[in-house]
Amino acid sequence: MLFKRKCKITFIAHGATIYTEENRICDKESHPPLNEIGQEEAERIAKWVILRSPQVDKIYTGASLSCIQTAKFIAKEYGQEFEIRPELKNQDFGVWKGLNYTEIEERYPEMLQKYHDLTSSYAPDGGETLLEFDERVEQTVSNLIEENLSKRIVVVTHSNFIRAAIRNALELPVEYQNRVFIPTGSATQIKYYKGWNILMYSGHVPVVC
Repeated sequence: MLFKRKCKITFIAHGATIYTEENRICDKESHPPLNEIGQEEAERIAKWVILRSPQVDKIYTGASLSCIQTAKFIAKEYGQEFEIRPELKNQDFGVWKGLNYTEIEERYPEMLQKYHDLTSSYAPDGGETLLEFDERVEQTVSNLIEENLSKRIVVVTHSNFIRAAIRNALELPVEYQNRVFIPTGSATQIKYYKGWNILMYSGHVPVVC
């Protein structure tokens, strides 16, 4: 049936880390941890998402420490376990790992200029292009949907991953992808149907009372 939902996914962007304010690129699984703000964000989004979606069938998380720490808050609210899926990882930026924008500009000016000129098809040495990343995200989300047909799931991952999921779901031009803002500790929900999808809300951060 055309209007039969395949899967409802609530994506959660992990809470802030010690690298967030520095805009530092990092995809290590063991670092960095959530900072104090990130823990507050994770607790707040966990309490909000269970009110919005009282029942979920499965909770998945990326393998990074920040994702797992965030997932623990959500799992606690639902009284459920979560499953670690390493493929829910961030985009690979190769030699730029561990650096912030200023450091990249100083060390790799020519590479950075190419990245600006050819954003979707260029990657720093050892990294993956935005198009390659989007293809990986699309395959990962497709696998989760097929494993959870007619179910409601929560996926804890990185902001970049969620931007790519939105771009894929809505079939947006790739050059618009980085215009989507997904803050830390936020929720985004997409309903997947056969042949079409609906973005229910994006980058929602609960209001602090």
